Amino acid sequence: MLSTLEQTRLPAVSPAAKGTALLVLLENVGYVSGLDLPGWVRAIIDTVTEEYAKLLLRLLGAHRRYDRVLILEDAAVTNERVAAALLDLSQGHRLDLLLLVHGQKECLVGYRGESYIDSGLFNPLLDAYRRDPAVLDLGIVYGVNCYGASLAPTWLALGADAVNGALGVNWFPEPSLSLFLVRWLNGATFSEAVETSFRWARRVGKLIWPDTDAGREDPHLTGSQQIVYGRRDVRLFDPPEDKSMGAI
Repeated sequence: MLSTLEQTRLPAVSPAAKGTALLVLLENVGYVSGLDLPGWVRAIIDTVTEEYAKLLLRLLGAHRRYDRVLILEDAAVTNERVAAALLDLSQGHRLDLLLLVHGQKECLVGYRGESYIDSGLFNPLLDAYRRDPAVLDLGIVYGVNCYGASLAPTWLALGADAVNGALGVNWFPEPSLSLFLVRWLNGATFSEAVETSFRWARRVGKLIWPDTDAGREDPHLTGSQQIVYGRRDVRLFDPPEDKSMGAI
């Protein structure tokens, strides 16, 4: 799968000379947790939500803030295509990753829910990164996927500076995504952007699922809670760190 690694490698680019890139994994599938929807409804949801996400990235300035934005959408969300994009973009860029996909424990849901971004991607990447950390230059990994916290150790092992993740099923991909992008693209630290976006999402959620009479938070909100993990807190415009000395 990681045949890219067998090709003649280009001369290494120093961290200071690298640009910034955003890789977006975009596959909604049209799935809504707990609902068995007919295929045509799922197709509409899939198309509308994905077009909305692409429009949002343009309106909020992602294409202006990053030197390059690459979107892998629908059938392109496979282990092989994701691996190739990660390795290719890392050669000349510090790479941020935006996960606009569904998730299960320790994996992401791929095209039409019929495939998964899983150990078929992560294990070869981990092996390659341990041999040579210069092959991958991950900055932040932001995801709205369910069970995102279960993948945090993997992203950190691949050298990411900071990662977020939901503890369980994430019921608030919006407004979380919009609020995160507004903060992140305008200079907030990753942790501030994640925490601010979820704080507002939680306020919206409490209007739908208020606390119990005993004062306990509804499970929809508890599972959606976003946790931030990382080696260091970063901003989009921070200078890149030299990771060529070895994996942490």
